[in-house]
Parts: sequence; C-alpha cells; structure tokens
Amino acid sequence: MKVAIGGPLKVTFRPWVEGLENIPAEGAAILASNHLSFSDSFFLPAVLDRKVTFIAKAEYFTTPGLKGKLTAAFFKGVGQLPVDRSGARGAGEAAIRSGIQVIESGELFGIYPEGTRSPDGRLYRGKPGGLARVALATGAPVIPVAMIDTEKIQPPGKVLPKVMRPGIRIGKPLDFSRYQGMEHDRFVLRALTDEVMYEIMKLSGQEYVDMYATAAKRQIADAAKAEKEADKAARAALAKAEKEQAARELREQAEKARTDKDGTDEERPAS
Repeated sequence: MKVAIGGPLKVTFRPWVEGLENIPAEGAAILASNHLSFSDSFFLPAVLDRKVTFIAKAEYFTTPGLKGKLTAAFFKGVGQLPVDRSGARGAGEAAIRSGIQVIESGELFGIYPEGTRSPDGRLYRGKPGGLARVALATGAPVIPVAMIDTEKIQPPGKVLPKVMRPGIRIGKPLDFSRYQGMEHDRFVLRALTDEVMYEIMKLSGQEYVDMYATAAKRQIADAAKAEKEADKAARAALAKAEKEQAARELREQAEKARTDKDGTDEERPAS
C-alpha cells in the first residue's frame, strides 16, 4: 500500500494534512471519518506512517477468476478486512468483531460512522452501532477525521479522476471511558456517536443533515424515479396532444375541401 499506491497518490494529488500529531505513534485507536469518496480509504492511509485497517464487503475477496484474485490481493494490500454483509444484523456484528480484533492487536481501525458515502457532499447522521460499540468494548480513543474535497476527484459517472489537492483534517482523540461498560445502552451509543459526528462536522465544515445517508439515497433515487416517470408521462401527453392536433387539422382540411367543392358545384352553370 505505502509503496505501490500511497507514494503515487501523494505525488500525483499532493493531499494536504492537518493534525498528524493527533495520531499516536503506537497503540490502538479508532479513526472515525466522514465518507465522501471511494478513495477515502486510500488517501487517509497514504498520509499516515502507520497501517489503517478498514472493513470491506466479502465479495471483494471471493470473486472467482484472475480478476477476482487481483481484486482480493489489492484490498488485502490496502488493509481491508472482509465482512459478510448477508443480512444487516449479521453484517453489523461481523464489522464490530473485526474492529475489536484490530484494536486488540494494537492497530488503527478506520470506520465511517455514516455507514455509506454521502450522496451529496453533506454530513449525515452517524449510525450508533459499530463505532460506539467498538469504542466501548475496547476503551480505545476515537480520533475524528475529516476528508475534504475527495468527492470532487472522481464524481459519479466519471471514469478518469480529476487531479486536484484533497485535504485531511485530523482532530484530537476523544475519550469515552466515562461510558465504559454501557455498550448495550442505546442512549449511550447514540450520545457517543453524535459527539463524534459533531467533531467531524467542525473539522469538515460540512452541512449536517439529521437523517441517515442510506435514507437520503433512497429519497434521491425515488425522486429521480418520479422525475423520470413524470417526464415520460409528459412526453406521452405531448405526443397524444400532437396526434390529436394533427387529426383535427386533417378533419378541418377535409371539411374545407368539401365546403370548397360544394361551393364550386353550386356556382357551376347548368348544361
């Protein structure tokens, strides 16, 4: 990762970084970041001297064939752990177990509390499961991280990335030892997650939306579908109106032709 990907990324995109001193030189910690782009999991590890382990869907590691093997090798190389996402609850529990294992190994565990990439660049409500439960189960400090402008490098639909400087702001570690042993209290999980999201918001400067990003994506998809259906209905209505107009014009032309013919017959002298 550091040699094959990290080096070229830093040379090409020249990401700027603030707060590197907040990353411990050794020992476990949780890096909780906003999520703007697929490249977030590459830029953050690239600027750190230490390894950062994220979680990824198991399909990246189990796809057959040469392409599947290359994909699996790539994700292992960049520090991704496979998680079986069959069933929402199963996926969440697997992610928590993976996070705890990383922390117990004394490493850095990276997690995106929003659960998915932001659909529009805004910061969405953090999910109270993975982040809070790993933090409370291990006692590891939580370090808020803000990725800046990474979504502009390769927007949806663009094949080639845009060469520009993204940014990374790293906040001071947050200590949640006051909640130790309360990892099954949903109010504590919510409070811890909201505190982390507030720190990320301050670092990133993003507009905060008090809803889950997954729900926002559904709303956007539903709105796009409704707009497409409305456009289709409008085109159908326009085509029908044009057809009816053409039929009226034909009838009017036929009526005019008959009227003209009847007038000509009346004016014709008798033989």
